[in-house]
Amino acid sequence: MKTPRTPSTGARQHFDLAGLTDAGLRRGYTTGSCATAAVKAALLALLCNESPSEVNVSLPDGQHFLLIPVHCVRRDSDNAAYAEVVKDGGDDPDQTHRARIFANVRRNDRGLIVFQQGEGVGIVTQPGLRIAIGEPAINPVPRQMMLNAVDEVLSESDRKTNPGFDLQIGCHNGEQIAQRTFNPRLGIAGGISILGTTGIVEPKSKAAFQASIEVYIRVALGDWPHEIVLAPGNLGQRFARTSLGLSPKRVVQMSNFIGFALESLEHTLGENEQTLPVLWLVGHPGKLAKILAGDWDTHSGRSRSAVQSILQLGTEFGLPATALEVVDRCRSIEEAIELLPAEILSPVFWSVVERRIAAAVAHRLPRVEAVQVRLFKMDGGALGGGIADSR
Repeated sequence: MKTPRTPSTGARQHFDLAGLTDAGLRRGYTTGSCATAAVKAALLALLCNESPSEVNVSLPDGQHFLLIPVHCVRRDSDNAAYAEVVKDGGDDPDQTHRARIFANVRRNDRGLIVFQQGEGVGIVTQPGLRIAIGEPAINPVPRQMMLNAVDEVLSESDRKTNPGFDLQIGCHNGEQIAQRTFNPRLGIAGGISILGTTGIVEPKSKAAFQASIEVYIRVALGDWPHEIVLAPGNLGQRFARTSLGLSPKRVVQMSNFIGFALESLEHTLGENEQTLPVLWLVGHPGKLAKILAGDWDTHSGRSRSAVQSILQLGTEFGLPATALEVVDRCRSIEEAIELLPAEILSPVFWSVVERRIAAAVAHRLPRVEAVQVRLFKMDGGALGGGIADSR
């Protein structure tokens, strides 16, 4: 086995995955980094007759590279080679951890780099992703990483007479792995996606969750729908299905990142020169009412309880003093809902809360024609009395 080649940009520094995050968790590398490593190893076998045990993969930041082990590599002919990399997702709860990502690399004599679907990698079947329908589900950043890898392996003379290469990317058992992901919902059929924006998996990271929100929003808006749903949790899925008759792809679970989700929605609408007739916000008031106090990240460690906002609205609404005292003593909105009868915290009152939330959200979304909010208890029971329309 020969030593790995260094990146052509010698100023890059090695990114050491052995260093832990602040939470003491181990980082990993993305399916995009794995596919790039497999492509580079196969090219080294094909063009340089090398069999590397590991390769350097240049990261998209332009400053670092990863050293990634190669599981196996072989030269099949004068025109083709194969390499395989086992994904290490670090401590992230990733369905593709330990997946075997492979690349079949073949000269095509057309002077072009062509990305092809291998077994276990999906095909895009719906609009809204950054890849055209019918293309293999290999995202733009991994594609660029692989193009860079080709450029790094080619010598100067080879670069002038580049024959072109077909890069067929696959994943062993990828179709089965994909069933445990959101790919079927996103319109990716037949396997996993080759993903990654940085090349590195940050375990349980905010960035990773936000990146998924952006993807789901693009898919939800992909064919210019009349309405979509944003929800912190699972309540939105059920409401979309039973009350609105919407498919799962119209629902975006945003967790605590309400402000980020709204920014992504507005950005995507602007990017597409698109308007959205109706946006639904669906969830528990313990989350959604936090935005009335200006808290758009509703994580308990980064936001205040919604109790004070509900207390203020209850005062304006004219709730009895005894009811306000109960709310003030509660540690959560759900506790107040359990302690006070429905005729006190009534559907009419919750409709007022829904309208206030809708108005606050609509202010941030000039490309959305109407914002509608529905609030539910933890058990799924509706709180409001009907549609809360901001406009």
